[in-house]
Amino acid sequence: MTATLAPPLSARLSLTPKTSLTGLLDGAWWPRSRDLATELPLLVDALEARFGRITRVTVNPTRWPVVPHKVPATGHLVHVGWFTEQDPDKVILLSYTVGRCDLLVIPPETEPAAAARLMTVAAVPGGALPAGVLMSDEGTTGRRMREARSREDAWETDGGSAPPPLRHPLVGARMISVPGVTGR
Repeated sequence: MTATLAPPLSARLSLTPKTSLTGLLDGAWWPRSRDLATELPLLVDALEARFGRITRVTVNPTRWPVVPHKVPATGHLVHVGWFTEQDPDKVILLSYTVGRCDLLVIPPETEPAAAARLMTVAAVPGGALPAGVLMSDEGTTGRRMREARSREDAWETDGGSAPPPLRHPLVGARMISVPGVTGR
């Protein structure tokens, strides 16, 4: 019996296209856990082709239970710092080549549909909304969508249903009078 190795996971990431429009964010990252030691190497490896060698990363510790001082990436170590003043929904990556990359951090427990919306909006060139505002807006949008689904589910389970589709009148049909039957 031969063991089959699963393919390595890659970072769930969306980046703004290369353009002259700059915004507050360079994209979004949706880690699978809150373990920086596991998640950061995947992110760094995914970004180095575009941003060059990532040497430093900063986070807000309110979202990460453990913030290691260094994490290994392919061929080098990345220094990790934390700042309570930094937006807790953002990670900042620094490289010698490009400079700085700011990414929205989507919480690992986020529903896939919400994560997809956030990844799309964070990667819009020239985006002017900070990470915290995007997360707050998505919380409101997600809540409205869940409430709408809940109302629709209640309607369906209480016996309600959508009205049947309207029938199209027959074009060119003639009205026939039947004695004793009144029309509308």
